Amino acid sequence: MNFFKLLYRSTALAALTIPIAAFAFPTQPIEWVVPYAAGGGSDVVARTIASEMTKTLGQPIIINNKPGAGTNIGAAYVAKASADGHVVLTADTATLAANPFLYSKPGYSAEKDFVTIGLMARFPMILVVNPQNVPVKDLKEFLAWAKAQPNAVAYGTPGAGSPHHLATELFSDLVGIKLTHVPYKGAAPAVQDVIAGQVPMMFVDTASGAPHIRAGKLRAIGVASPKRIQSFDTVPTLDEQGLKGFEAYAWQGMVAPAKTPAAAVDVLNKALLKAIDTPAVKERFQALGLEAIPSSPQDMAAYAKAEREKWGKVIHSKGIKLD
Repeated sequence: MNFFKLLYRSTALAALTIPIAAFAFPTQPIEWVVPYAAGGGSDVVARTIASEMTKTLGQPIIINNKPGAGTNIGAAYVAKASADGHVVLTADTATLAANPFLYSKPGYSAEKDFVTIGLMARFPMILVVNPQNVPVKDLKEFLAWAKAQPNAVAYGTPGAGSPHHLATELFSDLVGIKLTHVPYKGAAPAVQDVIAGQVPMMFVDTASGAPHIRAGKLRAIGVASPKRIQSFDTVPTLDEQGLKGFEAYAWQGMVAPAKTPAAAVDVLNKALLKAIDTPAVKERFQALGLEAIPSSPQDMAAYAKAEREKWGKVIHSKGIKLD
């Protein structure tokens, strides 16, 4: 996307040319709350970036995994934390765009309880099928196969309300097929059941699906992004195959409690931008099939707002509620 390319160039340059130490911050270790279990894609992204940010900030960054309730537990914890810049949160599609509509009482306000620091990365979604049970190779063949099934085709997701779930619901509306949702407790068990043939398909994020696609255990039908993924350049986009304008990502950024000083936000943003621009982070992102989306705090706020509007419509139209 041209917006992110232009943003990357300008923000990366700013990170390299503007001094970090504008004032005395940080003065102690920084707690980075990841609202998912250790070992998953979100955890890997945070630890990879934190390692580089520590070098710039001069203070250790301690990852604190607080999984549960679709990120609500970790988000509520940070919303109530001291607003001095020493506590930050990985905030993603669920935290800032979906949960405000999925839960009547998520425990925080996505719009009022946080200040945005900057976007980090997004995981493009890939439509995948079990290669033995689903005899298709492209979107046209998949749609013909799905419509020929006597019952609605089942699909797996890491959980109800996940970006994968919402992406599939939007997809089903756009292509006019009926699908049955089978939620799992995480991406790994969902992927394993597609591989085992328990469910025939799913939208998988690149971090979770990459090794299985490369090993031939999953067949990639199409990517839900405007352009092909560099590490999967032989897989066409769904847009190329006729599904115009369909985009679905699991994206992530960094936020802090509301009322965190602007000077602390500025220091954190510049350290984040510098970290994303390092070879170590770039190599890790490429291996995971991630797209770096560095941004200013203001651009992250605008992006989150647009995503809330997009997925809020899907959630309302489908009548999805998780409490």
